[in-house]
Amino acid sequence: MDSLTQIALGSAVTVAVMGRRTAVWKAAAWGAVAGTLPDLDAFIDHGDAILNMVLHRAETHSLFFTTLFAPLMAWGVSRIHGETALFRRWWLALWLALFTHPLLDAMTVYGTQLLQPFTDRPFGVDSMFIIDPAYTLPLLAGVVAALALSRVERGLRWNLVGLMVSTAYLGWSVVAQQVATGVARASLQEQGVNAERLLVTPAPFNTVLWRLVAVTPTHYHEGYYSLLDRKPMVRWTSHDRGAALIEQHGEAEPVARMAAFTHGFYRLRTTPEGRLMVTDLRMGQEPAYVFDFDVGTPETVGQATATQVVARADIGQALPWLWRRVRGEDLLPMGAAIAAPR
Repeated sequence: MDSLTQIALGSAVTVAVMGRRTAVWKAAAWGAVAGTLPDLDAFIDHGDAILNMVLHRAETHSLFFTTLFAPLMAWGVSRIHGETALFRRWWLALWLALFTHPLLDAMTVYGTQLLQPFTDRPFGVDSMFIIDPAYTLPLLAGVVAALALSRVERGLRWNLVGLMVSTAYLGWSVVAQQVATGVARASLQEQGVNAERLLVTPAPFNTVLWRLVAVTPTHYHEGYYSLLDRKPMVRWTSHDRGAALIEQHGEAEPVARMAAFTHGFYRLRTTPEGRLMVTDLRMGQEPAYVFDFDVGTPETVGQATATQVVARADIGQALPWLWRRVRGEDLLPMGAAIAAPR
């Protein structure tokens, strides 16, 4: 999730656990720090764009390592504020703030390596978009109330309500995802598409409209389904995955890394200039994807350093399309009309 959301969650959790035992501002401030710390790995440059992607949300997001770090952080905080008698309470509060960060990240599609160092498998429930105001705003409102209200107990109650509402929203996202998954599978079966794997993940900023990606050995099919659609059907568009290129270069290190990290939701293509491009199909929409990498020429793939090439959607066209499609209007996918490569 985005940094603001993680700060709000860390603060809300720490305030809830510490309660009246310490000043609310102390709990909120240190919860914000704990909610930020795991994402500092984003500043580490591994010298290769694909490595930067697959090694983000790794050790710093490990449930094991965050558990080990929590008592050290709690010891420091309790010493700074002269609250050594509250060490155990700070330990619990900061452990929960650190621990919930990767768990929340795992609700998104990116991939969070929760079980480092025992496995580097990236986990993702895929039911939350990286920014979702419906999740973040209750947390912010609760923390602000806890900080602003003169009656501490009342502020703490508002903070708890914010946590409960946001947590319920996470549960709702999983239920909505299952509904969209059922519609997608039925639609694929009806249209005779024998998909090897299916991705169901929310479109930006909501859990009403869902982006669907079905992968076959040779193609990927993209579609959208809104819970407000009048009919449970999906309009699919089909695109070439680059099967011949995958057959030829699938064992090359950058391609194999991408295949493993995306759980098979990737494509290979060559540009008119003869460059080989590997694309993560999970984040973005056709034809503009967040993670699209130049891995060299077909002759040098695996030897050249991967570089990221970003294509951005035209926000002026994308947001109106998104709003109309959320409401259930039968629209073609955004496609090339809103893609503006940088």
